[in-house]
Amino acid sequence: MKRGLPGKERRRLPPNVSVTPDVSLGNRVRLSPFVNLYGCTIGEGSRLGAFVEIQRGARVGACCKVSSNSFICSGVEIEDEVFIGHGVIFINDRYPRATNSDGSTQTEADWQMERTVVRKKASIGSGAIIMCGVEIGEQATVGAGAVVTRDVAPNATVAGCPARLMRSMISSPPAPSPATSKGDSSQERIRGSTDGSHAHQDG
Repeated sequence: MKRGLPGKERRRLPPNVSVTPDVSLGNRVRLSPFVNLYGCTIGEGSRLGAFVEIQRGARVGACCKVSSNSFICSGVEIEDEVFIGHGVIFINDRYPRATNSDGSTQTEADWQMERTVVRKKASIGSGAIIMCGVEIGEQATVGAGAVVTRDVAPNATVAGCPARLMRSMISSPPAPSPATSKGDSSQERIRGSTDGSHAHQDG
């Protein structure tokens, strides 16, 4: 893990990428144009699509994919091998206000940040909104457009607004039947139905 980018490496960044000196980047991190990173940590081999913004103190693990236009705010921890679809929004303030009751502008001292954790190998579909203070369990799947307001159990699939349990896969999915096309396991069908463009997203 390296903090910031030396001048030589910074010259290799895509156009219009903003990486502050206090960002920690693992090896083989791939950044698309118009990425904004501020004081965050990005694990080895992770890929960030165009117009992704990650705020100070947020952590993204190794071998993750964060698709374009997603926003990861302070207080969010994403473990290894997590998929984040396009336009996913994380929230860290349950009662956001621009000003205090006396009209003064709010500062960091005037609101409480609530943390969110996304466990290893979870998948979050495009357009999902993740409210603060929740945990998305290992290998859980969040459907496209879902609004997650409470914890998601490991191996569960949730969808809707607010997100509700659609399926829970406690054990490994069964082997496909002979009539099922090669590679079309139940887990793959779940992912396909909740995001729709997983196989073709390059950021």
